[in-house]
Amino acid sequence: MCDRPRRHVPPVRTLSLRSSRLLILVFLSSLSSFAVFPAANAATSSSSSNTDFETLLCLKLYLSNPAGLLGSWKQNDSLSFCRWPGVTCSKTSTSRVVALDLESSGLNGQVPPCIVNLTRLTRIHFPDNQLGGQIPLELGKLSRLSYLNLSSNNFNGSIPNTLSSTNLQVIDLGSNKLSGAIPEEVGMLRNLSVLHLARNSFTGNIPLSLGSSPSLVSVVLANNTLTGPIPSALATSYSLQVLNLVENNLGGDIPPALFNSTSLRRLNLGWNSFTGSIPAVSNLNSPLQYLTLSVNVLAGTIPSSLGNFSSLRSLLLAENHFQGIIPVSITKIPNLQELDISYNSFRGTVQPSLYNISSLTYLSLGVNDFSDTLPFDIGYTLPSIQTLILQQSNFQGKIPPSLANATNLEFINLGANAFHGIIPSFGALYKLNTLILASNQLQAGDWSFLSSLKNCTRLEVLSLATNVMQGNLPSSVGSLATLKALWLHANEISGTIPPEVGNLTNLLQLRMEQNNFVGNLPGSIGNLANLTYINLSRNKLSGQIPLSIGKLHQLYKLLLQDNNFSGAIPRALGDCKNLITLNLSCNTLYESIPKELCSLTSLTEGFDLSHNQLSGQIPQEIGGLINIGSLYFSNNHLSGHIPTTLGSCVHLESLHLEGNFLDGRIPESFINLRGIAEIDLSRNNLSGKIPNFFQSFNSLNLLNLSFNNFEGQMPEGGIFKNSSEVFVQGNILLCSSSPMSQLPLCVASSRQRTSHNLMITGISVALALISFSCVIFVLLKWRKRSKRTDHPSFMEMKNFSYADLVKATNGFSSDNLLGSGTYGSVYKGVLESEASEIVAIKVFKLDELGAPKSFVAECEAFRNTRHRNLVRVISACSTWDNKRNDFKALVMEYMANGTLESWIYSEMRRPLSLGSRVTIAVDIAAALDYLHNRCVPPIVHCDLKPSNVLLDDVMGARLSDFGLAKFLQSHNSSSITSSTSLAGPRGSIGYIAPEYGTGSKISTEGDVYSYGIIILEMLTGKRPTDELFNNGLSLQKFVGNAFPQKIHAILDRNIIPNFGSEGMENKLDHENNAIMGTYSCIMQLAKLGLSCSMQTPKDRPKMLDVYAEMSTIKRTLSALATMC
Repeated sequence: MCDRPRRHVPPVRTLSLRSSRLLILVFLSSLSSFAVFPAANAATSSSSSNTDFETLLCLKLYLSNPAGLLGSWKQNDSLSFCRWPGVTCSKTSTSRVVALDLESSGLNGQVPPCIVNLTRLTRIHFPDNQLGGQIPLELGKLSRLSYLNLSSNNFNGSIPNTLSSTNLQVIDLGSNKLSGAIPEEVGMLRNLSVLHLARNSFTGNIPLSLGSSPSLVSVVLANNTLTGPIPSALATSYSLQVLNLVENNLGGDIPPALFNSTSLRRLNLGWNSFTGSIPAVSNLNSPLQYLTLSVNVLAGTIPSSLGNFSSLRSLLLAENHFQGIIPVSITKIPNLQELDISYNSFRGTVQPSLYNISSLTYLSLGVNDFSDTLPFDIGYTLPSIQTLILQQSNFQGKIPPSLANATNLEFINLGANAFHGIIPSFGALYKLNTLILASNQLQAGDWSFLSSLKNCTRLEVLSLATNVMQGNLPSSVGSLATLKALWLHANEISGTIPPEVGNLTNLLQLRMEQNNFVGNLPGSIGNLANLTYINLSRNKLSGQIPLSIGKLHQLYKLLLQDNNFSGAIPRALGDCKNLITLNLSCNTLYESIPKELCSLTSLTEGFDLSHNQLSGQIPQEIGGLINIGSLYFSNNHLSGHIPTTLGSCVHLESLHLEGNFLDGRIPESFINLRGIAEIDLSRNNLSGKIPNFFQSFNSLNLLNLSFNNFEGQMPEGGIFKNSSEVFVQGNILLCSSSPMSQLPLCVASSRQRTSHNLMITGISVALALISFSCVIFVLLKWRKRSKRTDHPSFMEMKNFSYADLVKATNGFSSDNLLGSGTYGSVYKGVLESEASEIVAIKVFKLDELGAPKSFVAECEAFRNTRHRNLVRVISACSTWDNKRNDFKALVMEYMANGTLESWIYSEMRRPLSLGSRVTIAVDIAAALDYLHNRCVPPIVHCDLKPSNVLLDDVMGARLSDFGLAKFLQSHNSSSITSSTSLAGPRGSIGYIAPEYGTGSKISTEGDVYSYGIIILEMLTGKRPTDELFNNGLSLQKFVGNAFPQKIHAILDRNIIPNFGSEGMENKLDHENNAIMGTYSCIMQLAKLGLSCSMQTPKDRPKMLDVYAEMSTIKRTLSALATMC
């Protein structure tokens, strides 16, 4: 078999040889008798048929099809090959092969060149096989070929330009791996009717010649990487009915000729880079039925002439830059079924007539800014509607109950709007598959709407997250048997989780985080065998984690952090072999870490057991977590040595073991953790020397070894060169060879330096005395510096007892109360032991959920920060009060001038000048720039507002209250952190970034948003929660509407007295350059505030740039002050 192809003589040669012999015979016979000629003609026919037979055998050889359709093509069956499956012969006496139809025949291999011998072939139909290789050039010699379909195969290479020699009318090469440019010759095929080349990798421009065929009906070039404009010939083709160019990189303006074609029925130009506007339509009799322009860079308004497409059934304009209003003419298209204008910039109200298009089955208006309510009778006026998407478009009011009358509805998305009121019943929608009402202000009422959903027997997705639903979750939730996703997170649901949840056996995702659930997690949850994702974090669940959770073998994410779970971690969790994330942090779990969890090789994203009461040793089996990326065992009671097997976790990027009782040395096996970015082993009892191999860890950007018993000389290379990435304070036996470090000099190093200097003195006896004096001088300077730099950045905190703080505050008297918040109260105190120093003492309300974690968060933040614009902590007190209850407090420096809030709004204080406001804004920016860009890891404040900005005795601003602050990790996990999950709303109403409300991760952009609101608040003197701001009007929009022409009309009158008066405006125009400059500064300030408070995080500037801009404004204002 191996030699056979090499020795095979192509049938075309056999044909030539036999033809030559036949011609000789015919010639000789004709000389003797003319009557012999018909016999010779029969011989020719027989020879051609025989050639076709041998060619089919050649095809069988190359088109591998073991035991398939080609198995019936027998080598000894030369007389009946026309009856072979897939073969069609001519009906003349010659019996020549004219068509090959081998669709879905399981063919693989390549189409051989010998196919050229089928000279009468008109049709090749080989779709849906596994054929590969290049399309043979020899196809161009089949002059009669009119139909070629090789779609859904694995052909590669380019299209042969030889195809121009054929009579091809239909070319379908879609869904292959073809590449290169589409040959210009293809467009020159005179009879070309259909060209389908979709789902390949073609590049370059569409051939200019394409469209020149008068028979061209359908061109489908979708899903390639074609560039350039649409050729004129194609746009003006008077026969073209279908043009599909979606998902390419085509650009330029859309040719107006396409919109005025008399033949086009389908025009699909979506997912390209077309620019300009939609062309006007002048043809009143256009047959166009389907128009897709989604996902381009088109802009402007929708022309009313689009309504001239009276035959239109589908109009898809999503994700462009269209604005203005929806033309009434579109609502009058009689048979319109699909309308998608989502992800644009439409504003105002929706044309009421749009809701009267009774033929609509699909309507998407999402992600616009309509500021509208839904008509009460929408369920009656859209009787055919199947899909209704209105998310994130600022719709308001109540959800019309009439929607339940649109009984064809299958998909409803009303999420991320401002709907309020009680959720209506949707039980009549028996076809409903998806119901998304998340991120509104909806209430549950008596929860009867949930019970009604049991009639929706096709319902698979129910999203009610981020609303204001209260009360107990009813047991009727268990009747929604078809559900695959149930999202109830970020509400105010209370009570216990009903055991009936275990009836939802089709459930894949269950999200109930950020509620007020109490009690035990029902064991029936183990019945949900298909579950892949559970998030019950940030509730008040208690008791033990049920053993039945180990039955969830499909589970890949389990998030139970921030609850009150107690007892031992179930060993059965080790049976969840698909887990990639496990977070049990911030509970009160105790006993040891089950070794069974260390066999979960699937754990890749994170394993977090931090902030519990786990004890015992870290299991030696921890090395089995060979794929783990983040490991958090911090703030427990773990003891013993760090297992050497941890060095086997070579994919570790973040290791946090801080706040335990670990002892011994750092294992030498850590040398294998070359890709690690963070190591925190602080607050343990570790000893020995710091390993030198850390110097070669190129990815390491945080090494915290503080408060241990490390000794000897600290390494000097690699990460140790950057003091902002290495923390070693609190290791009293540690020293450094460099006088520039924050550690005492090592004795050996001093001796070496002294010896070196003494060698220098021996160079010249004549200079001995001078050299000796220099050495003595240098040693004295080093000695002073050594004393001066001994722990300069860390001073041991002063210890205060509960009694000290009681005495300092007069028994926490209400007369000493400075303010009170969610997690604590702040008192003014006088410490007699500190020379009657006045301090502020924050006492944490430990009975409030989250207060203990707030204390830990503030301690962590203050322990890792030091800046002139952050409130300085003098001490932290964690002890018991006189009733043996837990007591936690922070002792901080006292800020004599109170909060920024009190200065903006108090009538008892002198008004804040513009200069003071700018200085305060610069101070806040400096603090945020430090937290975001100078701290490792970066810190996000998460609760920036005027009441958390304190002013010292010279009106310098200091940030305080780090109870919600978060350390940003270098990895991408949103839930594995040193404390709580980064998801969900965090902060105060009015100042919280909008993306937090939809579950986005905590980011520095959230602080930038809050900072922008504070700037606007200082400019206007209005809180973001002012009663003025309703019905869609916010502080940001209030300023934005006035900017820039009417900015003076909204300014706080205390900024510049008489700023809006007529006389002042005359001065602005004619006289006072200083006031003109001041006005310019105000404009810059307003612009910066608006920029910082943009709705989308990516549109906000970085804090580094904000700080620079604020500093420029301050310098400009200071210079102007000297002119007055």
